[in-house]
Amino acid sequence: MMIPEKKETAIDSELVVEKPVLKEKKSKLQSFKNLFYKDGTWAIIFLLPHLVLFLAFMLIPVIGSFILSFASWDLLSPIEWVGFGNYVELFNDEVFVQVFWNTIIFTAVSVPVGIFLSLLLAIALNQKIGGIKFYRVAYFLPVISSMVAVAIIWQWIYNPEYGLLNFLLSLVGVDGPNWLSSETWAMPAVILTSIWKGLGFNMLIFLAGLQGIPDSYYEAADLDGASVIQKFYHITVPLLSPTTFFITIMAIIQSFQVFDTVYLMTGGGPGRSTSVIVHYLYQNGFEYFRMGYASAQAYVMFFLVFVITIIQFWRQKRNSIY
Repeated sequence: MMIPEKKETAIDSELVVEKPVLKEKKSKLQSFKNLFYKDGTWAIIFLLPHLVLFLAFMLIPVIGSFILSFASWDLLSPIEWVGFGNYVELFNDEVFVQVFWNTIIFTAVSVPVGIFLSLLLAIALNQKIGGIKFYRVAYFLPVISSMVAVAIIWQWIYNPEYGLLNFLLSLVGVDGPNWLSSETWAMPAVILTSIWKGLGFNMLIFLAGLQGIPDSYYEAADLDGASVIQKFYHITVPLLSPTTFFITIMAIIQSFQVFDTVYLMTGGGPGRSTSVIVHYLYQNGFEYFRMGYASAQAYVMFFLVFVITIIQFWRQKRNSIY
C-alpha cells in the first residue's frame, strides 16, 4: 500500500522560514541581555555621573596642579615655566621649613594619642550596660558637628579670663596660660581640639573591630587565668591589628591635611607657631596668589604622605595577625 506523498502547503513553508528568524531574534535578545547583565553596562551607566564629576573636579585639577607646580602664575599674568624652581625655593624657605616641622609635631602627637584614647573609649563602650547606646551617640556627635561651632566652643574654653579650662585649673591653684595667644601653648591647644573632634570616628571603627572578635578567645583566656591586661595585650591588640592599621593610615592623612582647626582657632599664629603645610599652602595660593608655589607645596605633602603610607603597608604585612 502506497502512502500518498504529503504536499508542502504555504503555511508549512512560512513556518520553516520563521524558525530561523525566531532563533535570530532570540540570539539578539540574549546578546542584549548579556550586554546589560554580564558585561556590567548598567554599573557603568550608574557610575557615569560620579565618573564625570571625578574627572572634572578631581583628576583633571590634580593633573593641572602637578603641571602648574613647575610654573609661576598669579592668576592674572601669563604662566611662566620655572622648572624645579618652586621645589628648590621650598627647601630654602624658612617659613615652609617651620610649618613642615609644625605639621610633623602635630601628626606625631595627635595620631598616637588619638588612637590610644579612642581604643580605650571603644573598649569602655563595648560593655553590656544600660544606656550604652546613648553614650556611643554622645561621643560620636563631635564628628558630625560643624568645625565652626567646635572652634567657637573651644575658643571659649581656652579663654584666659572666663574660660572653663583656666577656671578648673584655678580650683587646684594653677594659673592657666593665655592658651591661643601663647607660642608655647597654642599648638597643644589645637592638638587637643583636633583629637576631641575626631575621637568619635576612630572609636566607632574600633568598636566594630572589637565586636568582630569571638568571645571564645576571652573565655579560653579566663579558663587559663589570664588577667585583663594579658587579655588586652595578647588577644585584643593582635586581633585588632587590621583595624588599627586602617585607623592609623586615615589619621595620618587627616593630620597632614589639617586646616580648618588652625584657620578658625589661631589663624596660624602666634608667630606661625600653629601654621601647618595646608595653611601655608592656602596663604600662598589664595592670599599671595602664588599658584605654582602652592602647587609645589601640595605635591611635597603628597609625596611625604605617600612614603609614610607605603612604610605602613610594609609594616602591616610583617606584623598583622588575622
